[in-house]
Amino acid sequence: MQTITVTELKSRLDAGENLNILDVREPSEFAEVNMNGKLIPLGQIMNGETDGIESWKDQEVIVHCRSGMRSMQACTMLAQLGFTNTKNLTGGIMAWLELTK
Repeated sequence: MQTITVTELKSRLDAGENLNILDVREPSEFAEVNMNGKLIPLGQIMNGETDGIESWKDQEVIVHCRSGMRSMQACTMLAQLGFTNTKNLTGGIMAWLELTK
């Protein structure tokens, strides 16, 4: 599993890149603050439920959660499900908020 920093992610978004961002937090967390990524909670990923992102299997997928722990688990599981290029966002949404405040 690779990682990406919030600084790298922000630079790429600012440059207008179209990125596959997967948020593995719970819906209530997503409702509070989000990066407009696709929401699939970790529990669903762990159950192999990847509806809506199957087309991302051979593309870069940037996975995030609150702090980086759940997204790390999600990256591992996604690799087992055939996703070939997952990147864990170091520090998660907390680091993102710190950078963008």
